[in-house]
Amino acid sequence: MGFFLVDDHVAVRRALTDLLCADPELHCVGEAGSVAEAMTKIPGVGADVAVLDDWLPDGNGVELCRDLLSSTPELRCLILTSHTADEAMLYAILAGGSGYVLKDVKGMELACAIKDVGAGRSLLDPRATAALMERLWRIAENGEGVWALNDRDRALLSLLGDGLTNRQIAERTKLDEEVVRRHVARLLVKLGVARYPYSLDRQWF
Repeated sequence: MGFFLVDDHVAVRRALTDLLCADPELHCVGEAGSVAEAMTKIPGVGADVAVLDDWLPDGNGVELCRDLLSSTPELRCLILTSHTADEAMLYAILAGGSGYVLKDVKGMELACAIKDVGAGRSLLDPRATAALMERLWRIAENGEGVWALNDRDRALLSLLGDGLTNRQIAERTKLDEEVVRRHVARLLVKLGVARYPYSLDRQWF
């Protein structure tokens, strides 16, 4: 099973590659240190799973995941994050990814996660996902300032929660995919997931 690593630290990529390739069922098909590099390399490289750092110099793993899934629907994505489990789950849900892995995970656990996701299994527990989205909706309904979502935001959040890619949302709403991408990017900023990755800390729990 082929995996692709996206992390801005070369040493991290090398260490993870060495650990993961110790598993005879896994092999690295490529690596990247930025969103731009990943978008150039991943489509067409034949990766089964992309492991994406949640925060990169030129963007974030959430938007990268969404763009990759629109261009390469057969790809599966794991978000690699240092955030708490609930925050990481939110990122994975909004990204449309198959799950998340905390950065302090052991090599063999990450290998198992990659193989599970590559086999088509989601690492997101449906009940936990539903509970988290319900909590997010309650806060968004009563929010002010950054949490003040308009009707379009709410409709888009619902589609994201259903796991739709940008392309699928474009087909559903009859909007151009690039327009959807911009709307998603603005919503992620409002939710604190993009550009300001730590702005949600201790606000939505």
